[in-house]
Formats: sequence, structure tokens, C-alpha cells
Amino acid sequence: MPVDHYENFPVASLLLPPRLREPVEAIYAFARSADDVADEGDAPAVARLARLHDYRQALEACARGDAVSDRSLAPMFERLGRAIAAHALPLQPFRDLLDAFAQDVGKTRYCDFPELHDYCRRSADPVGRLMLHLYAAATPDKLRRADAICTSLQLINFWQDVAIDWQKRRIYLPQDDMARFGVTEDDIEAGRCDERWRALMAFEVQRARAMMADGAPLALALPGRIGWELRLIVLGGLRILERIEAAGYDVFRHRPRLARRDWLLLAWRALNHRNIA
Repeated sequence: MPVDHYENFPVASLLLPPRLREPVEAIYAFARSADDVADEGDAPAVARLARLHDYRQALEACARGDAVSDRSLAPMFERLGRAIAAHALPLQPFRDLLDAFAQDVGKTRYCDFPELHDYCRRSADPVGRLMLHLYAAATPDKLRRADAICTSLQLINFWQDVAIDWQKRRIYLPQDDMARFGVTEDDIEAGRCDERWRALMAFEVQRARAMMADGAPLALALPGRIGWELRLIVLGGLRILERIEAAGYDVFRHRPRLARRDWLLLAWRALNHRNIA
């Protein structure tokens, strides 16, 4: 489970109850498609933003039960509209995702962690919130812990993908953290893994781990299949952090990924550890 590009989204997982596979796939299709509008291809920024505006209009139409006028979007949003109606899903998480994708079109730097956290609130947290609504488990405490897990997963994705994001001229490391540890953009471009870089990454890894620890009790609190699904997601994210550390924080030359043997370890941890974080 590389923690990236919605691969931590439990699409059609065997652990999902059959009744929820269709709405989860509908949500995933929406999120993946809109993310691709923002990130993939070579369309100019103005065209990407215009297309995301089409998505917003289609979302509001399908939520009202109206026909989606854009024929290319109609099948996806009609499917999504059925999921929203059948499960009384809130619209704000979908709106937040579209806001985050639009932000990705033009914003490539984050001055501090609060600014980055606000982005994660809209780019990652909606996924967990929608899953809790599907499971009729969206209490305030559970929503807070789901936010912590989802933001942590997003941060882990950023830390493992520093080199990939640099190719898109994006840096998700907070600028004030970089300055604090003496790391520059030239260092990232050069793939320079020295003491300054390792100190910065150790700090960011611990930040993501602490946030995951805050959210992890949710995986033990939720019953049945969703609890097992979430345990594996949490443990997978933590395993990626372990791999970043094991590589000496050199994510430029050793992008951490989970292999088959990691899944065996995660399954053992999920079965045998009461405190998964």
C-alpha cells in the first residue's frame, strides 16, 4: 500500500461490506477523476480550473437530483448522486476536495505547517469523514480521530514523494521548517541527503507519527470490517515511516514502498497488537 493518490482508499476491498462497495467506488471515481484534472496531462492552469468548476456544477446538480448537463460527466455524477441520496452523505467533504484540487493547480509552496494542515483538511480528511458517514459512525470524536489519520497519511505521502513532487516543482515541506533546519530548494533539487536533511525529515516523520497515534484508537473503536480495514491502513502508513527511517531519510534514491513481506508483518500486527500505534 503505497500511501499515495488515493491508494489508501479501500476501493472494493474484501473487507468492505458488499452493500458499501458501490458507494465507495462512486466516491473514489469522483475523487480520482477530479485529482487527475488538477495533476495529470499538460492542460494550462486556466483550463484545469474551468474543468474543476464543471465538476462543482455537476456536484451541486446531482445533489439536488437534477440532471447533469455535461454529458461527459453525467454518468459519474449520476452514480455519485445515488450514493449521496442513499446514504445521506454531506456535500461539504466533496466541496472541500474540489477546493483542494483547485488549490493544487496554482499553489506549490506552504509557508508553515498550519497552512499545510489546512490543505490536508480539504485534500485528505474528507475521505475519512465520508467513510464514517457510510458506516453511520460519524460522531464528533470519531470524526476528529479520522481527520488525524487522514492528515497523517497525506503527510506520509508528501514525505515519501519529495523527489516526485519536485519534478512538478512542488514542495510540501513547510518553508519555515526548511529554514529552521537549513535546507534549501537547491538541496532538494540536488537530492542532497546530509545531516540537515536528515534532521528535517526526522522532525517531519515524528510529526506524522504523532498525528497517526492520535487517530489510531479509532481503528480499534470501530467494529467489524471497517475496523480491520482501518487497522491495516494505519499500520501501512506507520510502516512507510519506518521505511523512510531505515533508508536514512534518503527518499531521493529510496522511495519507500510496501512489499509482500510487509503485508505479512502488518497482518500480524493487526491481529496481535491492541495498541496499533
